[in-house]
Amino acid sequence: VSDLRPSALPGSFDISRSMFDLRSPPHRFMKRYDSLSSVPSSTSSRKDSQGSNRSLDTITLSGDERDFGRLNVKLCYVSSVEQIWITVLHCKDLSWPSSCGENPRICVKGILTLPKPVHFRSSAKEGCNDIEFMETFVFAIKLQSLQAVRLIFKIQTQTPRKKTIGECSLSLRELSSEESSHWLDVSPPSK
Repeated sequence: VSDLRPSALPGSFDISRSMFDLRSPPHRFMKRYDSLSSVPSSTSSRKDSQGSNRSLDTITLSGDERDFGRLNVKLCYVSSVEQIWITVLHCKDLSWPSSCGENPRICVKGILTLPKPVHFRSSAKEGCNDIEFMETFVFAIKLQSLQAVRLIFKIQTQTPRKKTIGECSLSLRELSSEESSHWLDVSPPSK
């Protein structure tokens, strides 16, 4: 813990006011403290924010470090009829908050970010390790309009209440008549 107020001498960057002055030995008597509490932490276990002990190899990661799952989609543009075909295939290894229950109903909401956004939603499926959707959505939109936008997917729970638990997106710049398959990493919903 450092005192962040300006030191008495201008231009002085002395950090000796910190809890441990790291410039002076010995360090062998120092204890490491978890930033969430003042409980000494060892190399084998640490207290998480709820106060429960977990070993480091099983500790749940939070924020950007945690794996939120992956979404598999296929895209194709049929130029003869000026249609985009979007197929939502699978959602694998999805994680959701415990407040949503053990097996919440999950759907995928898609948004084409055109000046007038186009929305679509898959049917809701029971949450599990590999959720199969296998649903195709077709929209008649000119290719030039699509290549300047993004396709956003929001993973949502339907039960006990509607809540976005993750999202991912894809640029349509490379959209073509050649069907392309994409695995998108799901990340925490933006605020």
